[in-house]
Amino acid sequence: MRFIAAAPVFFFHLSLTFIPMNPFRDQNWAETYKTIFWKAGWVGVSFFFVLSGFLLMWRSSDSRGYLHFFRKRVVKLFPSHVVTWALAMVLFAGAAATSPWDYLPNLFLVNSWFPVHNIFLAVNVPSWSLCCELMFYALFPLIAPLVRRIPRERLTLALAGCVAWTFLIAAVATVLPNSPHTDGMPISTVQFWFGYNFPLPRLAEFLSGMLLARVIAEGRLPVIRPAVAWGALLVGYVVAEVVPFTFSFIPFTFVPLLLIVASAVRRDLDGHRTWTATRTMVWLGEVSFGFYMTQHVLMYTLRTKIQHGAHYAPLPAIALILGTFAATILAGWLLYRLVELPTMKYWATARPKAVVPTEPAPAAPAVPAQRAEAEAGVSS
Repeated sequence: MRFIAAAPVFFFHLSLTFIPMNPFRDQNWAETYKTIFWKAGWVGVSFFFVLSGFLLMWRSSDSRGYLHFFRKRVVKLFPSHVVTWALAMVLFAGAAATSPWDYLPNLFLVNSWFPVHNIFLAVNVPSWSLCCELMFYALFPLIAPLVRRIPRERLTLALAGCVAWTFLIAAVATVLPNSPHTDGMPISTVQFWFGYNFPLPRLAEFLSGMLLARVIAEGRLPVIRPAVAWGALLVGYVVAEVVPFTFSFIPFTFVPLLLIVASAVRRDLDGHRTWTATRTMVWLGEVSFGFYMTQHVLMYTLRTKIQHGAHYAPLPAIALILGTFAATILAGWLLYRLVELPTMKYWATARPKAVVPTEPAPAAPAVPAQRAEAEAGVSS
């Protein structure tokens, strides 16, 4: 399902018109494409955050300690990030930088904490969300024990609190100063930052995924048909097109995303084979992080440095979109094979210390949580 989250972000970025990404020459085609995918980026990132919280909570074990957990997550994020950051700097971002503040915060994944457009969306633009993920990973071992202590009858109330939090953040963002406007958006830079990029408010999505894992594990969730969950997302997506802009980021698609995850997990647990479990979709899920990290580097270089913002008739423009999509999947696979897999293999697990051989002891049975983690692999 991670690829289902990543793909809409790609189509959103390639629909933008305030920078020369949108390839359609005909204005009606350009606006139609933009309208269809205008909110897709928001939805895809929310989906990522919910999935991340759910997967980590579903597989979590306290047995290996904070440092083991955090090292594994840092090794998951940083190597691929550093490679794509360096590529972006060489291909386009370095030439535009006027000071270290334009690129160093992004390198260390702290840029989303600054309410300055050229900082929080610096260098490789999609990597702003990794600032949020890094915060989630740092907090998860501290939050997970608290989530486990919530009485089962209050889990639904806790989920409702997460939903209410997203509406509160949107309302606060609405009353923040509405100028100067950020590029291509009908709101100010500080409104956009606080309502969408600031890591602390995004904790609600991650926490909701954790809570959802407990709700399902406790058997407190009714059966949800996939058609109902996806239909709710479509309704929420349409509503997000007409509400005040800061409310279009998260609130109206948040609950449907929770329903989609819940319905898919329930079907897996009930033994129903789904299309997301096919070999192709599992492979796409594996390369989804690489796909997400390489998309902007590839499309921005193509559209601004090679094609210089050229626009095309409908059929060539569609072919360009699909060709770029396929090329990004290939780039994501290369990043996965050449960077992500090797670094996770050699650095994510602590090396055992050398010991002096002693009398052979009987093999101890594996801790169930550790065995499940080993079989499951990397979570998010």
